[in-house]
Amino acid sequence: MVHRTEIAKAIEIVDGYVAYCPSPAPDHQTANRRLANLLERYAGAAMREGHECLTVNTDVDLRLRDLPLLNRRPDVVLYRCLDRTRGERLRAEHTLLVAEIVSPGSETQHTTDKLGEYAKAGIPHYWIVRLDRTGVSVIERYRLDRATMLYKHTGTFMKDEIGETPLVSNPIPIVVDWSELEF
Repeated sequence: MVHRTEIAKAIEIVDGYVAYCPSPAPDHQTANRRLANLLERYAGAAMREGHECLTVNTDVDLRLRDLPLLNRRPDVVLYRCLDRTRGERLRAEHTLLVAEIVSPGSETQHTTDKLGEYAKAGIPHYWIVRLDRTGVSVIERYRLDRATMLYKHTGTFMKDEIGETPLVSNPIPIVVDWSELEF
């Protein structure tokens, strides 16, 4: 017997319609976990420095819009802590950063569809993450332009680029250590 929670993990709601999301490949899941661990470590450091309460999660329901219903399940999401006593659900206004890992067949969805949806919902930062045979190899970073409600490309980090370790200052300070993102 399939439980409701198992079904919910395999779907997104796009414009009120159910969209099936196949289970990611093992490399995708490993990269997902490693990226979440990296973000969680820096979220903890930011909170120790006085930042508001932050949470990092993977594969969690994120409500972008009520009508027509738009509910996505980002690969990795950094957001303000929710009020559990009130049963608060994750919505776009809580979200600081969404990262989506491109898999074979998901290029258009991540670079066009979700890019537009997350921007229109007002999520300040969006990362498109690409893999090679050894782990995360590229992180494309976008920041929301509130005047147009569109993302502007703010830079691309590439693992094989010679130079200093990539540093991110927004939404929180993060050092991208490629060795932590390897398989």
